[in-house]
Amino acid sequence: MIRKHLTIAVMAAAAIASAAPAMAQGIQIGPDGVRIVDPNSRRDDVRRDDRRGREIGERDAVRIARAEGVREVDDVRRTSRSYRVIGVDRRGDDIQVDIDRRSGDVIGVR
Repeated sequence: MIRKHLTIAVMAAAAIASAAPAMAQGIQIGPDGVRIVDPNSRRDDVRRDDRRGREIGERDAVRIARAEGVREVDDVRRTSRSYRVIGVDRRGDDIQVDIDRRSGDVIGVR
């Protein structure tokens, strides 16, 4: 009789343990840090909600400009719709990178 109850208890524990991952929440690591994400929500909705009414900062603009070839940053100017990062590239030539303030997309490199 004890063996039967033990077997039932082990089977019940296995059933509960296998159901746990289905109830788990996801995490998202991004520029805002670590946050819990509901597994039932759509990723596109989360991204749209994050970007609504927000802009990139000057640091992000400099980071994007460095990815475009800016070695030394001389000035960062904020215009109505973009950041203009002015600096020098690896050859010593002047370079100017325009970056959209809302999306972070590169508008132009001169």
